[in-house]
Amino acid sequence: MPDSNYTKIYTGNSISAQRIAFELEKLDIIPVLRDQTDSGLLPMFGASNSILKLVYVHKDEYDKAIKIVEDLRSELQE
Repeated sequence: MPDSNYTKIYTGNSISAQRIAFELEKLDIIPVLRDQTDSGLLPMFGASNSILKLVYVHKDEYDKAIKIVEDLRSELQE
């Protein structure tokens, strides 16, 4: 999303990304979640556990959203 109005606020495992998305939605912020994959490099089995998720929010909501990530950081330690 380099040319968009969205900014990445988090990169991490799927569970942590979903937790952030849940907290953002409670504040009426609609996040965009994307997988960071290069399908040619993923092993056949267990790949879904190793895929990183990227969480983006609209630039207008960045300040509000990043506070959620910072507040959850200690819970999200991987």
